[in-house]
Parts: sequence; structure tokens; C-alpha cells
Amino acid sequence: MSESTPPRPDLPAHVALILDGNRRWARRRKKSHEAGYRAGIGATRALVEHAARRGISVLTLFAFSSENRKRPKPQVELLMSLLVEALDAQARELVEQGIELRFIGELDRLSSRARSRIRRIEAQAPAEPSLVLCVALHYGGRQDLLAAFRHCREADADALGEAEVSGALGTGGLPDPDLLIRTGGEFRLSNFLLWQLAYTELYFTDCLWPDFGEEEFDRALEWFAARERRYGGSAG
Repeated sequence: MSESTPPRPDLPAHVALILDGNRRWARRRKKSHEAGYRAGIGATRALVEHAARRGISVLTLFAFSSENRKRPKPQVELLMSLLVEALDAQARELVEQGIELRFIGELDRLSSRARSRIRRIEAQAPAEPSLVLCVALHYGGRQDLLAAFRHCREADADALGEAEVSGALGTGGLPDPDLLIRTGGEFRLSNFLLWQLAYTELYFTDCLWPDFGEEEFDRALEWFAARERRYGGSAG
């Protein structure tokens, strides 16, 4: 990986991505779902490296939602096996490049092999990562909030505030996303980071995920740089 450029104030520190369109990409090319998932995994690896070069500090990927479990069992098993395969093939190299991998969601729903692999990867986190790659698996924003509330319910109600809830979420310790990008032409959050996206800029594109490359990502960053973020305040 090339050296990262210094952070710029007009760039988002944390970018969240909803990776949509793998199966449609495959259907349009008369390919299998597996081909679409593999193309999406390849696009993900390339984008992670590009984001690090651009100076992004945190990248959170919505890889598999809690609602995706409703899909036919063979599709779910295929996607999970491909994700484990990608972890085995790429995680060590990403860690060696200074990228910290973190996983959020209902990880107990993963196979024992996948959970073991995730524990080993997270234990290898670099001391000073160039980028934190947060991967959401079996993740749902409502489920994340419920888990946080259960964690906080023993706290003194007078002492409980937004910081305590934020810290109990799967993304605890990370800044909220500055920019959300959703590929695939849909205009919804799909139960992703519901608390964390309160003041996030939302960018939607028709580009299907396997086709979402460096130019598309940079176009989203340029759009973000032109935004005036007021956090509920009045215009300057």
C-alpha cells in the first residue's frame, strides 16, 4: 500500500458503506450469485486500500445484515463461506499494511470457524493503525441499540447520557460516520447504524457494488467536501 496522504478537513474521517448490488451485477451479466459475491469482495479489497491512501481513518462496511438471514439458506451459506475464505486470504496482509480489522454484529450466529478466525484477526491489531476497517456481520441497528440499552440499564439514570449509549454500541470508541455511501440505487438505511447516523451526510448512487471503484469513491468524497455541515444549527 502506498503511504497515506495527510488528513484534510474537507474529507470525512469515518465513511460507512452499504454494499448493495452484487446479485444484480451478476444477473445482468448472466453469471452466478457466487460470481457476484466474489466480484464484490474484490471491489471491497481495492476500495479499502484506496480509502487508506486517501487518508480516511475509519471505514465501516455493511457486509451482512440481520435481515439477510431471511434469504434462502444456500445463498446465506454461500456468502458466509466466501467471507470466511476472504478473511483467510486477505486479513493477514491487511493487518501487515497497518489496517486494524474490527467486527460488529451478532457474531455468535457465525460458525465456530469464523468466530475463531475473527478473534485471531482482532488480536493482531496494529498499535497505530493507518485505518480501522469495521465489518458489520449479522448486524442490525435496532439490535445494536437494544444490546446497548441492556448494557446501560444498570447505570444510574441521572448519569446516563448519549456518550454512555454510544460507548455501548458495537462501534463504541469510534467516531460517528461523517459520510454514508449506499450503492445499488436504493434510498434507505436498511437498519444500519441507526444511532450513529444521526448527523451523517447520506450519498446514494446507482452504481452496483462490484463496479464501485476509486473514481466513484472519489466522486462521493468531492460531494461531501461541498456540503455545509450545520448539525442542526443555522447556515453561516
